[in-house]
Amino acid sequence: MRRRLTLLVAAVGVLVMVAFLVPLAVLVRTVAADRATAQATADAQRLVTVTGTADPRTIGSTVDQFAADTGREVTVFLADGAALGARAPRTPAVALAARGQSLTVESATGREVVVAVQGRPEGTAVIRTVVTRAELGAGVTHAWLVLSLLGALLVLIGLIVADRLAATLVRPVSALSAVSHRLANAELDARVEPAGPPELREVAGALNHLAERIQVLLREEREQVADLSHRLRTPLTALRLEAESLRDPDDAARLTAAVDGLERAVTGVIRRARWRSTAAAGGSCDAAAVVAERVTFWSVLAEDTGRTVTVDLASGPLPVRLGGDELAAAVDALLGNVFAHTPDGTPFTVRLVAESDRVTLTVADAGPGLPPGPVRRGASRAGSTGLGLDIAERAARAGGGRLELTGAPGGGAEVVLTLSARVLNPPLSLG
Repeated sequence: MRRRLTLLVAAVGVLVMVAFLVPLAVLVRTVAADRATAQATADAQRLVTVTGTADPRTIGSTVDQFAADTGREVTVFLADGAALGARAPRTPAVALAARGQSLTVESATGREVVVAVQGRPEGTAVIRTVVTRAELGAGVTHAWLVLSLLGALLVLIGLIVADRLAATLVRPVSALSAVSHRLANAELDARVEPAGPPELREVAGALNHLAERIQVLLREEREQVADLSHRLRTPLTALRLEAESLRDPDDAARLTAAVDGLERAVTGVIRRARWRSTAAAGGSCDAAAVVAERVTFWSVLAEDTGRTVTVDLASGPLPVRLGGDELAAAVDALLGNVFAHTPDGTPFTVRLVAESDRVTLTVADAGPGLPPGPVRRGASRAGSTGLGLDIAERAARAGGGRLELTGAPGGGAEVVLTLSARVLNPPLSLG
């Protein structure tokens, strides 16, 4: 925008300068030619008195002295055909002036000035001089150069002023853009200082009002979700009591574990509803411990459905920049997709690998597969709600990583969740 405004002012300034300087340059050339012609005419008229009264010898010496003093060649044509002074042809202008009419005509060498002098006994005499092209254009080039420099200087000043004015417009717009990006990155406390023209001030006020309104709506939504989550405590407690009352210990343990998982999820919802996510606040967890605990939980269901589980977990601790509840929810979402979208008896693999700056969790199955593509909230490729992969994708972004969906080498689907590793502070040395 700033560049375009500057180019616009430059174009307008150049057009104005051209419209102003071209006629002025033509006028300067015309004035210079008229000035040289007037000077030549005045010089010729200085010889009128001598030419009209003196004898030819006196006229010749006077003309020679005049040419030596002024550097201008002058020729006096007498009526008897004699020509005194500089050698010059008797041109049609001279013949016309011999009839008693002084005039100035254009010629190939410049301008020819002829002055008719009457009163001599033999007839009308004619004083002739020529204004050369150099004399007609004397000083014009210098004047044009000065005008060009003046025009360039004015355009440059206009560009500087335009750039300063454009900056006063672009700076508030850039501030608006920066604050809008901060709001998009969940920095809801970002505000813009109203500046610039009234229209931009109004936009800044509207953006600040929008940010405040978003904060209010999010706070209300969190409180409502938290209230709803607290209300779920009662039925969860009832489910736990029912599970503990079952006679079969295996069924009781399985249902109790499921209730425990649901209670953890509800607790996580309450925490996220009331505060920012643990990742945004700088939380961390041991990825090896969390993944191992969730794999153990899902292994019971895998055994019931005839699935073979291959587990390859790096030894811990593996600290990552993500809270334990968020990572557990992501692992549950990925393993839940395996059970939901593959038939019973389909084997799957869970692999956790630690590298220098990241930790990678890979969940692969031998099912029908999942076409790769971007993860979109609420968009499913298998007829589900599509929120499972969204949970994992948001956890990956919160942990400074990413989520990738690919095909497994032997067929099936492979989901890779990458998280940034958190560097543990070294112990303080007292020595």
